[in-house]
Amino acid sequence: MSVFSYKQRNNINLLIIIALGLLIAYSLQGIFSAILSTLVLYTIMRPAYIHLAEIKGWNRRLVAVLLITISIVLIVLPFYALSSMVISKISELKNNEIFFKNLLVKLQHLVPFKINQDLIQDGLNRVGSWATDLFPSLISSAVNIILSLLVMYFLLYFMLIERKVFERSLIKYAPLREQNALRFGDEMRNTTYANVLGQGLICLVQGSLVSLSFYVLGYKDPVFWGIITTFISFVPILGPPVVFVPAAILQIANGNNFAGWTMLIFGFVVIINIDNVLRFIIAKKVGNIHPIITVIGVIIGIPLFGILGLVFGPLLLSYFILLVKIYETSTLASERLERIKTNNEHNEL
Repeated sequence: MSVFSYKQRNNINLLIIIALGLLIAYSLQGIFSAILSTLVLYTIMRPAYIHLAEIKGWNRRLVAVLLITISIVLIVLPFYALSSMVISKISELKNNEIFFKNLLVKLQHLVPFKINQDLIQDGLNRVGSWATDLFPSLISSAVNIILSLLVMYFLLYFMLIERKVFERSLIKYAPLREQNALRFGDEMRNTTYANVLGQGLICLVQGSLVSLSFYVLGYKDPVFWGIITTFISFVPILGPPVVFVPAAILQIANGNNFAGWTMLIFGFVVIINIDNVLRFIIAKKVGNIHPIITVIGVIIGIPLFGILGLVFGPLLLSYFILLVKIYETSTLASERLERIKTNNEHNEL
């Protein structure tokens, strides 16, 4: 006979499960971003998969491979092309010391106080190093990048072709009542759509407007700076000015007052405010993410995920707030049931 009681065995098993779970989670921390990417892509691809594989009757594996291929073409390849562009541009600017010296001389004529050139140069070097670290290097991080992509698409493939089994398992093992688990799934979908698709659309529009205005006004590298603006615009309000304000000041410093002031006016009147217009439209379709959540999420996400933290940070914070709301609802419901039960027992007495 066992020296442990039935309850003791269950408690010991639970402790072992928790310990092994923590060990597994610790071991997987290096690919946590890949796992999170899988959930985001699954949420986005799910409607298309259901339509093609379950409504149209296409082969499940063929549909999964097709959706994965589309995501590689539309997301992965452009992102790593952008990474190469950013790293190359930063290296080019770092090696062009004459450009920065001439720039500082011109800026000195625009401001009434003396500019500390060494301090500015040191700051620019730090910003350049920080920006380089945000984007993964295809050379130095090739193994980690390939591993993360393989894990992400391996998980995504089987999550898609085994969609019903996967979702039933989530509901079964979720530490929530079934109705709350379904509610969390719906809210998670809306949050993901609002954050990735909705905010992504806003960023794309703002980046396109910056690129177009740079091209019309004769700025250098309009396509490159438009793409950079697209990513930075994930930070509401603060994002686009990081690109167009310094560019406009440089134009004014070079004597191109029309190009500089026109960019500033167009940027603050149109590019900034298009965010509010599009956000209002998107909120009616898929919900909205408050700018405060987005900004705090970006602050949390960038140290954890690099440039991907612009998307994943706000998502994690939104999921956390959603779980808190569901917990609060469940707690209030339990308290009401407990009061009803107590009142019934009191009335019977």
